[in-house]
Amino acid sequence: MANILIVDDSPTETYVTSTMLEKHGFAVITANSGEEGVEKSKTEKPDLILMDVVMPGMNGFQAARQISSDPETSSIPIIIVSTKDQETDKMWGLRQGAKDYVTKPANEAELIGKINALLGS
Repeated sequence: MANILIVDDSPTETYVTSTMLEKHGFAVITANSGEEGVEKSKTEKPDLILMDVVMPGMNGFQAARQISSDPETSSIPIIIVSTKDQETDKMWGLRQGAKDYVTKPANEAELIGKINALLGS
C-alpha cells in the first residue's frame, strides 16, 4: 500500500482528497502548510506527494522546489493539485520539480490515474 502525503491548508480539501485516496487503497499522511510538507517528506518518506500551491507562509511551488532539490527527498514524485489553472502556473510547477499538475477540483479518475502512473502500479 502506497503512502501519499497531502499538503493543503484547507481541511475540507484534505478530507475530500483523503477519502478519495483511501477508497482506492492508499494510506494518507497530511500536512497543513508548505513547511510541514517539507518536514514530513523527510520524516515520513511518502511514496508520492500531492501539493497545493496557495498556502500561507511557504507556498507549494517553494515547498516542491525544496523537496525536489534535497537529495534526501528528491526521488519522491510530486503532483501539484491547485486552483491555479493557467498554463504558466503548470509550467512553473513542473520547473519546480513536480512531475504532474492537476487543477482543483480534482477529477477522481484523472488524479488516481496520474498517481498510479507515477507509482508504476
